[in-house]
Amino acid sequence: MKAIRILNIIAFIILLIGGLNWLLIGIFNYNLVNAICFSNMIATRIIYSLVGISALYLIFSSIYEKAVLFPRNVEK
Repeated sequence: MKAIRILNIIAFIILLIGGLNWLLIGIFNYNLVNAICFSNMIATRIIYSLVGISALYLIFSSIYEKAVLFPRNVEK
């Protein structure tokens, strides 16, 4: 169960970074991913794919466990 919780936290952090990037695009018309990757299309697509996969993982994880980051039935 600890590995799943760590995976949830990693996916949540990736999703937060993606959300903040969209905020920067919407308000300042500045794409942080392109700036970090020096407009490398392959690296940009990989980062956007990771954000999308993280979102899907958290959606299905929350449906399955009824909690996104901290499941109620934590086994130690």
